[in-house]
Amino acid sequence: MHRSRRSAAAGSSPRDEGADLPVNTSAAYGELLGFPDIGRCRVMGVLNVTPDSFSDGGQWFETDKAIAHGVDLFRNGADIVDVGGESTRPGALRVDPAEELRRVLPVVRELAAVGPVSIDTMRADVAEAAVDAGAVLVNDVSGGLADPRMIPFIAANRLPYVVMHWRGPSVDMQSRAHYDDIVADVRREISARIDAVLAAGGDFRQIIVDPGIGFAKRPDTDHNWALLKHLDQLGSLGRPVLVGASRKAFLGRLLAGPDGTPRPPMLRDHASSAITALVAAAGAWAVRVHAVEADADAVRVAARWRAQP
Repeated sequence: MHRSRRSAAAGSSPRDEGADLPVNTSAAYGELLGFPDIGRCRVMGVLNVTPDSFSDGGQWFETDKAIAHGVDLFRNGADIVDVGGESTRPGALRVDPAEELRRVLPVVRELAAVGPVSIDTMRADVAEAAVDAGAVLVNDVSGGLADPRMIPFIAANRLPYVVMHWRGPSVDMQSRAHYDDIVADVRREISARIDAVLAAGGDFRQIIVDPGIGFAKRPDTDHNWALLKHLDQLGSLGRPVLVGASRKAFLGRLLAGPDGTPRPPMLRDHASSAITALVAAAGAWAVRVHAVEADADAVRVAARWRAQP
């Protein structure tokens, strides 16, 4: 069995250990294996080694450019760089596994010598290869639903693992955006994924939860806003919360011009940083962002705000 050199001690924590803790602090969201508390929200820099991501597809597709950009992300304030080789934008099709590996492995290998790297993948084989190359966290937008081998791999190796809310492949995910109560529904569905990790022998302390902003959440409704406003409801699951709202379509709609045309992704960074400050102040463990320098400032402002009696 593969054993990650980054793996932590075994042992599970019952879900209800954090139930009576205040839900507006990162510490209350529970201990995370391999990531000590740093007193503020972490900044996860986005590195898309893809030709078709919604925001910067193609910009960092060449290996050398991707590595250089990753180094810049660390230099500008990223605590983690999240490397992905498959676009998950609405409507995107799957990439061949061999191509995904070709895109990400050399980038992960080089950047792991600079700072903490996470691998953004739905495939267990890609996750395993990336961990062998130095990745210390697996960010799976499907929460283990896309590949039945993912959760057993994650559980066996006690790897920090992002469980995102996901209802199906990107190609048709927006057709699944139907909820009775989006906050309660998303919380319940993420809770089921936590249970799946624990049932596979995983450790409660290895799990990070993500509301899946923009994934089966329509930008012309209050879906995304409700989840962000009520982040404490996810925090009540007792796990750290990751938020990935940077440059997403709901912000483009909010900032639409007089003719109703949504603001383009590259012009949404100021609004993205505003979201960063708000969720960091609300106790998010990390934000996944593109404009790292501005967002690193935003989390520090939020940390000072939270520290004020």
